[in-house]
Amino acid sequence: MVSLDVIEKEFCCDLDTCRGCCCIEGDAGCPVTDEELQIIRDMLPSLLPHMTPEARKVVEEQGLSYLDPSDEQVLSIVNGKDCIFARTDHNGWCYCLIEKLSRQQADGIHPAFTKPVSCHLYPVRLTQVGEYTGVEYHRWDICHCARVKGKKLHLPLYQFLKEPLIRRFGEEWYNELELTATEWKKQCAQK
Repeated sequence: MVSLDVIEKEFCCDLDTCRGCCCIEGDAGCPVTDEELQIIRDMLPSLLPHMTPEARKVVEEQGLSYLDPSDEQVLSIVNGKDCIFARTDHNGWCYCLIEKLSRQQADGIHPAFTKPVSCHLYPVRLTQVGEYTGVEYHRWDICHCARVKGKKLHLPLYQFLKEPLIRRFGEEWYNELELTATEWKKQCAQK
């Protein structure tokens, strides 16, 4: 079940403006599956030396994840807001340690795992609705610059998120979404 916002809203991350603050703001970690947690556990010996001392302490004392108030498994956070895998470069830009090491093909890092799919999909959030997966747009004030940039580029959210949507649901599903979006826009234009 895909929210119309995913088709109608325009969005494009503007890292020059936000500097990746979605990894270090908020009050809970990113949702993570059991399978993703196992992959991260397997990579942990290669990740730990690159993590901040505070993040290593959180992992040591609390573990990689916890259940949030809605009983969803999420990655642990530092100081009530920062992802344990968030790092900041010399320019003040936040980046995902897992993604950086994956792109560098570092030893001990799973080559096909760049980061949890929930991070890759953001600002889309997935929810279980019975046997269906809900695909919804999560509007957050810190992403205002991404909405402005998306509008300027006329880039629909689902197109901006093509790679992670295919990663999560497959190419056939994405092609069907694209066809549905095209038909929906035609119908709206006729009204």
